[in-house]
Amino acid sequence: MEYIDSLRIFRTVVEAKSFTRAADNLGLTTPVVSRAIAALEKRLGSRLFHRTTRQISLTEAAERFYDGCCRVLDDLDALEASASTQTLEPSGVLRLVAHTTATVNRLVPLIASFKRKHPKVDLDVTLTERPVDLVADGFDLGIVLPFMLSTDTAVTRVLERMPIILVASPQYLQAHAAPKHPMELSDHLFVAPPPSLRKPVLTFKEDGDEVTVPLKYEIASNSPVFNRQMVLENFGIGMLPASLIQSELQSGRLVRLLEGFEIVDGWVEIRLAYSTRTLLPAKVRAFIDHAASFFDEMKTAQREQTEQHA
Repeated sequence: MEYIDSLRIFRTVVEAKSFTRAADNLGLTTPVVSRAIAALEKRLGSRLFHRTTRQISLTEAAERFYDGCCRVLDDLDALEASASTQTLEPSGVLRLVAHTTATVNRLVPLIASFKRKHPKVDLDVTLTERPVDLVADGFDLGIVLPFMLSTDTAVTRVLERMPIILVASPQYLQAHAAPKHPMELSDHLFVAPPPSLRKPVLTFKEDGDEVTVPLKYEIASNSPVFNRQMVLENFGIGMLPASLIQSELQSGRLVRLLEGFEIVDGWVEIRLAYSTRTLLPAKVRAFIDHAASFFDEMKTAQREQTEQHA
């Protein structure tokens, strides 16, 4: 059981992004959390976190380990639920909040397949791009971006990391030379997320080093769909989720820029969020399991498609 406990602590540290917040969430002290992580690292023979005085970040080994850890713990939770009152057939109203544009290509097939599998569950779906408090706002679950969670106490798991890419319209590039190196972005205008969501800088990896470029913008919005349209109107370079602009790239209405340079933290992270891990209603547990399977199958299909075109 000590190993299982250490896995739960590791998962909570990853999701809380802090040893101290993880300790608070678990009702433990920070030294207990630190010792559990140290013991887990010793067992695995690999460092899991880069630690500084201000923050922690995952090592590459931890990123791989996290997904498997979540599957094991979720399977254990499901096994425990199967021996308890949670075996009741899912039913009732499931209140779900989701980010409007980040989930635009995911939510309908997810909800449709869940409803077919669990016909006795009714769904009340709210789409928004503002911060939410799952408990105070009366939601059972959220499919959200991290900034939307107004409290650190929610339980979350990563469903998908959607790559962000830089694009511009051909008309914009006719008037402004396409950048060949990240530093040349300082000569361009952006259609950007507001500073409250993302700092107005981009950092790239180049030969093991990092290159950071401040962004100039005259238009900012928290809506990727709005930003996409403004980029199509030739108002600047956009940093947009790849899944949102596939048709525009294929048709040539948008052109990808600096494809050979890796953006640091260059993704939009979609998370499944709920208020607690304990005593979950059957309808909530069913949706958690279904969403995890849905996104795993989607990632497998995308990987196979990529391999076929390689």
